[in-house]
Amino acid sequence: MSEQGSDQLRSGYCIFINTFCQGAVPLVTDGEGKYVVFETELEAQREVADYAITRLQQFLDGERDFEDAMDTEEYIVPVMVHPDGVITDEDGNCFGPRAE
Repeated sequence: MSEQGSDQLRSGYCIFINTFCQGAVPLVTDGEGKYVVFETELEAQREVADYAITRLQQFLDGERDFEDAMDTEEYIVPVMVHPDGVITDEDGNCFGPRAE
């Protein structure tokens, strides 16, 4: 990759989940179908923790089963964000908008 191209890449972290059909995929979106990329691993960890707290509160409120509330399948993956919005993981898997 050219030096100019590498300047346009930025690193970040996404929250992933393993799916049966697609394998590992980013989980958190912005509501418009774009994956959320956190600037730091700590920010991503806090998002996972916040979601876990929400699930536990739902259990305490009787809205969710214990096993479901305790099951944490999310994990954090370092990614690179390309200028066109595509993100790639360490294995070179691409996610996100396609170039038109």
